[in-house]
Amino acid sequence: MAFDLTGNVIGSMKGSYPTFHTEPDYSEQDPDQMFITMLYVMKNLLNEKIHPAQYKVISICFSASMHSVLPIDKHGVPLGNAITWADNRGKREAQQLKDSPLGKKIYDATGTPIHPMSPLIKITWLSRHDKKRFDKADKFLSIKSYIIQQLTKECVLDYSLASATGLLNIYNLTWESEALDYAGITKDKLPDLVPVFHSPGKLKKEYQKSLGLSDGIKLIVGSSDGCLATLGGGIWEEGKAIITIEDSGAVRVIGKEVLRDTKQRFFNYLLTEKHYVSGGPTNNGGVIFEWFAKQFGDFKSAFDIDYTMENLIQEAATVPVGSDGLIFLPYLLGERAPIWNANARGSYFGLNIKHQKNHFVRATVEGILYEIYSIGKTLEEHRNIDSLTTNGSFASIPFCTQMIADIFNKQVSIGTNPDSIARGAFLLSATDMGMYNNLDEAARSVVLPTTFRPQKHNHTVYEKYFAIFERLSTKLYAEFEDIANLQNEQ
Repeated sequence: MAFDLTGNVIGSMKGSYPTFHTEPDYSEQDPDQMFITMLYVMKNLLNEKIHPAQYKVISICFSASMHSVLPIDKHGVPLGNAITWADNRGKREAQQLKDSPLGKKIYDATGTPIHPMSPLIKITWLSRHDKKRFDKADKFLSIKSYIIQQLTKECVLDYSLASATGLLNIYNLTWESEALDYAGITKDKLPDLVPVFHSPGKLKKEYQKSLGLSDGIKLIVGSSDGCLATLGGGIWEEGKAIITIEDSGAVRVIGKEVLRDTKQRFFNYLLTEKHYVSGGPTNNGGVIFEWFAKQFGDFKSAFDIDYTMENLIQEAATVPVGSDGLIFLPYLLGERAPIWNANARGSYFGLNIKHQKNHFVRATVEGILYEIYSIGKTLEEHRNIDSLTTNGSFASIPFCTQMIADIFNKQVSIGTNPDSIARGAFLLSATDMGMYNNLDEAARSVVLPTTFRPQKHNHTVYEKYFAIFERLSTKLYAEFEDIANLQNEQ
């Protein structure tokens, strides 16, 4: 996404690449496919929107999703695919560590819940189950580190993304020795740590030429998607929270102190050395509705997923609040906050003979948002939340945004551009250029012109169904465990 210096969007483009699930708990992506897709999309954006209008590109700021792990050899060549945030293969290692005194110490030091999502657990799994790849690895990178290394030769990781690895001490900003020891690595196996404003050198000459960019462009290492979404959503004071739903989702607040939770239900990630973004993530956001659309949607053309999803939302709107008693547990990818159960599974509950396809559509949307609500309610045990902001392609669908307002019983505001991650990257770049004195001032510049207000009757109905949803999520713990074990035996 490209912005002018007033913060207006000049243009945007997106690309996609597949995620490979070769086994039930595996989730991987091809790093070179990601890199090539990024270059292709950037080149098209420049050639179609930037260069013809004779804009001068001043800076490029990077964002990326958290928790990816990519082993590379001494020549910088990937050793297989990148393991993504959704990968659950390390669930046994995670449970063993979480149940130990060491697990509590590592959580307290790093702010990252002990869960298969974290690079700490992923690297540990590799050391125990894929020794050949582990031993051959010269470094373990995030996908953002890999892309920046390809563009500039510099191997770096910002404190913000590093704080989501389970390997960074978020108080002294160094790699945590006890976490490194547990994973079986030393700090030289990880990228160099840098602030979010760090410039990782210049673009290589071949990319300058290919993209039509000058030698003087400043690259900014940037932050994680979650932290930038919080900044771009203008969440900078007590009483506000942001809900992000793209493929995955999260509810976040920001503060100058770590949110301490004895049950280890929340993350505490750094935006800068003085600002902690705290909250809970879900694995099961828009990716679940996309799964439903692919299985049960009516396709106008083979690849028109957006059209299909739009039609499904229209079908959902024909069904009453509560889907006439049909409840969906959306845990197709296990779950993180607040239940932190990698073995959790999806299911429809309350099905009767009168339910039709449109009931399943609405129940699917409600189930995704009930899970978001469960994170928000848990967060309110520690922080006061008076109002919400939403961002992300799924959360910003008006039907879904109104549903969020009704379920939470709070007003929800959105900006003109639903991509507050890109907005956060702009604000980071603008602050670096001196357009804002600091990130506090930058965040307060965010305008959210549209507000959805809760409908009290709808909230009353949702509360009753949510109570059942919440009980099912914990009551089925043993059954989740049993069915996961059966899959492992096959």
